[in-house]
Amino acid sequence: MSPLRESFERASAPILQTLAGLPRVVPFLLVLGLMVAGIVIEGWGWILIAAVTLFLLWLLLLGWPRLTAPERLMRVAVVAIAAAVTVTQAIPN
Repeated sequence: MSPLRESFERASAPILQTLAGLPRVVPFLLVLGLMVAGIVIEGWGWILIAAVTLFLLWLLLLGWPRLTAPERLMRVAVVAIAAAVTVTQAIPN
């Protein structure tokens, strides 16, 4: 494992421990709520979606070495969709 990867995982450990201590439904509902709020709120709602996109990207990067190719593809697709929603909300027509 590279030193950069090691430091990334070490820095992420406290947040992951906090997330692991929550009931499994809480992070899901938080992400869902932020996405819905970001879509509904005009103007600055895209910031909420961008935060969710960054969170999903962070989780993708943490799990990347342990994922199989189909799992990687699906998670990249989810992050790409979230990024597309962010851009369409940030730059309307």
